[in-house]
Amino acid sequence: MISTKGRYALRVMIDLAEHEGETYVPLKDVAERQGISKKYLEIIVKELVSGGLLAGVRGKGGGYRLCRRPEEYNVGEILELTEGSMAAVACLDHNADACPRASICRTLPMWTEYDQLIHDFFHSKKLSEICHTNSAV
Repeated sequence: MISTKGRYALRVMIDLAEHEGETYVPLKDVAERQGISKKYLEIIVKELVSGGLLAGVRGKGGGYRLCRRPEEYNVGEILELTEGSMAAVACLDHNADACPRASICRTLPMWTEYDQLIHDFFHSKKLSEICHTNSAV
């Protein structure tokens, strides 16, 4: 399940993409438009900056902006940065120890296929595709 943090990270990225003509967008403006606590957004944008998805500047005229064009981001990279592993089962997590049952596990192929579907779905969605739509994220 995608947490509030992951959903809010997408909303921040969409908001900044829709205001990309502006230089740096103040976080208070994003918070107001999105109806999200500025304090909570500070935690999220810190991760997005340290992950190289956003650039931030402090002080007068400061705020945040995308590091790349919206069509160069995919939803999968945003969610993986903020959510961590998206693996459906623990044994498929990229940091998991090798499962001693992997060679005899009847369900592993199903979980592997499911994980691939999720990965391919989110990585095929570009940030630019979900901008300027009327549906809520």
